[in-house]
Amino acid sequence: LCFPQKLWKMLESSKFQSIWWSEGGKCVAIYKDLFEVEVLGREGQQVFHTQKMKSFIRQLNLYGFTKVQRDFQRSASLPEFLSEEAAASAHSQILYYYNPSFNRAHPWLLATCKRR
Repeated sequence: LCFPQKLWKMLESSKFQSIWWSEGGKCVAIYKDLFEVEVLGREGQQVFHTQKMKSFIRQLNLYGFTKVQRDFQRSASLPEFLSEEAAASAHSQILYYYNPSFNRAHPWLLATCKRR
């Protein structure tokens, strides 16, 4: 299987907790630290041909995925700001990637997801 097909199969599998569909099936969400252990750190049964997050992200970029930034609204009060900051810090470990040809609702578009 090519990279996008492997990625699709992984997202549809219940074996992995570190990667899932987001935004109604339009984005790929990756919990970075867990993904490095659960997917890239697998012994013997490697899913992708790399053990480094940087190389995995390079593959995403080669297949037309772009990183989606998340903006958080901050409260003016200090206690609310501090609790939101803690949540944002945990949320920063989650990476979001988008490709218009990689959409859960339109699996036939996967064939158009080509390497640049």
